[in-house]
Amino acid sequence: MAKQLPARRLTGIDHNPWVEFVELAKKYDVVNLGQGFPDFSPPDFAVQAFQQAVSGDFMLNQYTKAFGYPPLTKILASFFGKLLGQELDPLKNVLVTVGAYGALFTAFQALVDEGDEVIIIEPAFDCYEPMTLMAGGRPVFVSLRPSPAPKGQLESTNDWRLDPTELASKFTPRTKALVLNTPNNPLGKVFSKTELELVADLCRQHDVLCISDEVYQWMVYDGHQHISIASLPGMWGRTLTIGSAGKSFSATGWKVGWVLGPDNIMKHLQTVHQNSVFHCPTQGQAAVARCFEREQQHFGQPSSYFLQLPQAMQRHRDHMIRSLQLVGLKPLQSQGSYFLIADISGFKSKMPDLPGAADEPYDRRFAKWMIKTKGLVAIPVSIFFSQPHQKDFDHYVRFCFVKDEATLQAMDERLQKWKRELQA
Repeated sequence: MAKQLPARRLTGIDHNPWVEFVELAKKYDVVNLGQGFPDFSPPDFAVQAFQQAVSGDFMLNQYTKAFGYPPLTKILASFFGKLLGQELDPLKNVLVTVGAYGALFTAFQALVDEGDEVIIIEPAFDCYEPMTLMAGGRPVFVSLRPSPAPKGQLESTNDWRLDPTELASKFTPRTKALVLNTPNNPLGKVFSKTELELVADLCRQHDVLCISDEVYQWMVYDGHQHISIASLPGMWGRTLTIGSAGKSFSATGWKVGWVLGPDNIMKHLQTVHQNSVFHCPTQGQAAVARCFEREQQHFGQPSSYFLQLPQAMQRHRDHMIRSLQLVGLKPLQSQGSYFLIADISGFKSKMPDLPGAADEPYDRRFAKWMIKTKGLVAIPVSIFFSQPHQKDFDHYVRFCFVKDEATLQAMDERLQKWKRELQA
């Protein structure tokens, strides 16, 4: 074609590093600790709920209400209304989306206009920047920065903090929204109430929206507490809270997500939703509704899946930390999410000349080397930073520990072999 084929909104976002690492991993015999999904079954009650949805009421094969299957929007309003301290209207304050990814895309398309600035706290999940750009906005980055742990203690990702002065400097008259992710991917940082109050104060002061990605809210460890920023004074009216059934019930392939927020904001997301996907698969929504109905009955009790899963995964996290240390990797203790990051600066000083392009961040070269020579897949943390900041954070890789015992055992075998090679 003589005319320019791709839309200008795609300029600069066509390369996706995930594709590169997934394709590379397929070529080798690897233990995949890179991508963030469980490789174990969802809980029995969730599987049964989906089976019921598929084999039960034949009308679940048909369209449902555009903004969400009514039993699901009703239970989401009831369940999260109590947590947020709000009386939620299932029709006005809840939107069911194609996963949390769909929730984010809908929010950016509905609220970000040409020239609007969006503050992104990095490291950040890598869709925030392209979604901002596709909406015509300008991403503005502010980095969490690590402070050293006390001598003899394991470093923690909760030691990564925002500089209040630097954060305040990012707000301008053009700032439309700030994206918050807690627990954070890739760090596993859980933002404290003090940190959330800092963000909230600036959002209120500058009349800025907050898009709060809270998909890992149940995956919190070591007695830490997840706090939704929408529950803080004055924040409900300017916050969109995004959640995921896939992360909540270990069923990421169901792709059921949601957005909660005030009706004067939500109505704009509904406009985008009804003119794009229109509505989400009915049977998956029916299954998620049953899961939340069950969880509401057990919430806060030992039988709650939202208590059982993080307890089990904290043990997996601790297992991975001990194992990675065998070969000189320096894991940081995460307080939430599916992930932990490991410091590879020791390798960077010993093996600075790994294969790769001269301008390729070290962690990307290291991750490729580890796939090819050690059979272990991790994700370079630099991909979660904006281009100017990648060189400052190119000595970390991200591992996913939400895996079954067999996968962790296979990881141990690879690491033990690596350890023997180091001792030879």
